[in-house]
Amino acid sequence: MEIVKTKIPDLLVVKPRVFEDHRGYFFESYNKDVFDKLGLNPKFVQDNESRSMKGVLRGLHFQKPPYAQGKLVRVIKGSVLDVAVDLRKSSPTFGQYEAVELSEQNKWMYWIPEGFAHGFVTLEDNTIFFYKCTNVYNKESEGSILWNDPYLNINWDFSAPILSEKDQQSPLFKDFVSPF
Repeated sequence: MEIVKTKIPDLLVVKPRVFEDHRGYFFESYNKDVFDKLGLNPKFVQDNESRSMKGVLRGLHFQKPPYAQGKLVRVIKGSVLDVAVDLRKSSPTFGQYEAVELSEQNKWMYWIPEGFAHGFVTLEDNTIFFYKCTNVYNKESEGSILWNDPYLNINWDFSAPILSEKDQQSPLFKDFVSPF
């Protein structure tokens, strides 16, 4: 497994070693020892999976403490542009984002610790997105930021994504008060 640091500390791209032959492929999608050696030590308690058509944008979502979640995300089928926004008010990268393309071809994963908003847009039909979470979902703790917030200026490379009603009505970053 290769771990690649991003410009935002604590956000990591995980590139597994993939073994392929005429039968198919095999790779480790998670190895506790590797994460322990990095000092991450996540304790995953919930797995989630979604399937979306091309152009669906989900996010930018987060959960407030004490239900904040770290996530290890990956694509099983299709591809996404995956985005994490730093919501940690004491961080020098507060309000900055990092984007990475995850696909069934590259098999990369993205480690997003607590204190980040997360979202993705699907680049192919029938994309299956999978993520491991370090805390359980709690409706009262959920929060969101508008996907096309002008301050964040995220380049989704998608002008008219398919959005849920909730994601259409998310607040702007300038109105956000960080609980992290």
